Amino acid sequence: MAIGITIFRSFGITLLMADGNDLLVWALIDDRAGNKSQCLGVAEALGRRFEIRNLEYTPVAALPNFVIGASFGGLSARSRANLTPPWPDVVISAGRRSAPIARNIKKLNGAETFLAQIMYPGDSGADEFDLIAVPGHDNLSPRPNLMTITGAPHRITTASLAEAAEEWKERFQALPRPWIALIVGGSTKRRTFTNSMARELGRAACDMAAKAGGSLLVSTSRRSGEAADVLIKEITCPGYVYRWGDEGKNPYVGYLATADAVIVTGDSVSMCSEACAAPVPVYLYAPAALITGKHARLHQALFNGGYARPLGDALEDWTHPPLNPADEVAAEIRRRLGR
Repeated sequence: MAIGITIFRSFGITLLMADGNDLLVWALIDDRAGNKSQCLGVAEALGRRFEIRNLEYTPVAALPNFVIGASFGGLSARSRANLTPPWPDVVISAGRRSAPIARNIKKLNGAETFLAQIMYPGDSGADEFDLIAVPGHDNLSPRPNLMTITGAPHRITTASLAEAAEEWKERFQALPRPWIALIVGGSTKRRTFTNSMARELGRAACDMAAKAGGSLLVSTSRRSGEAADVLIKEITCPGYVYRWGDEGKNPYVGYLATADAVIVTGDSVSMCSEACAAPVPVYLYAPAALITGKHARLHQALFNGGYARPLGDALEDWTHPPLNPADEVAAEIRRRLGR
């Protein structure tokens, strides 16, 4: 059944009203882009009205959750002012710092709010969440309120890809096909994306495109650092290059929407998950020196599920079902709510 949607915006809050729907959902959004994408992905997949509540943290939020407890103590005064009745029926939150806020909302609402948490919030207060969605590569022990998913929830859907394809496909028409998107992350807290890795990846991607008679659609990220220059110098085949910080709109989703295949670095759970949202071949560049144990387990899950393959020499003709963990989490929320 189609659901009519009306959008209101005021005081930094976006409200989507679904006609005939009495369920109020809050999405708690903080300053981490990955958390935001996961929360909004699940909220949108619910197909219900939802309100965005932006969270600004103070240094108190860095304290362990067992110290903060169920409270708004780690929030700025401006954020606390936006957390007032009427309390929501459902809260969607992501990450450790948002957990005390979600728990306090439930407490203030007399335990009547359903809490859906993305990523494990830590042991303190974990039983107060009605659903905790965690990636299988976290290897957590089973518990009644825990569900495991492959990868991370995101906002890349069939509809958003179709929209982006219409917007971007004309930009690349002069390039020979197949179009191979090269999505480059970079260094993390524990691993460094080195110049030698960038050189190796650039050459491998360009060789794959050249052998197929196609082109590269290249995008680097904030974390690519100076290695981005090294990689771009290796792009001698036809291509469209967007370096992080370039003027104009980032073509990231446009690449995913129009590419005939995708190569993505394995340093980001979100990037790997989003790359697998389209049914085209996906190849992971994941040298051991760049990848943590958790990332390696994710990659193996993607390989086992048929969503991705290790980066090789040649482009192959294969497909896979789109990976959309947000739909899985939303479906489980509806099931547990009896809706």
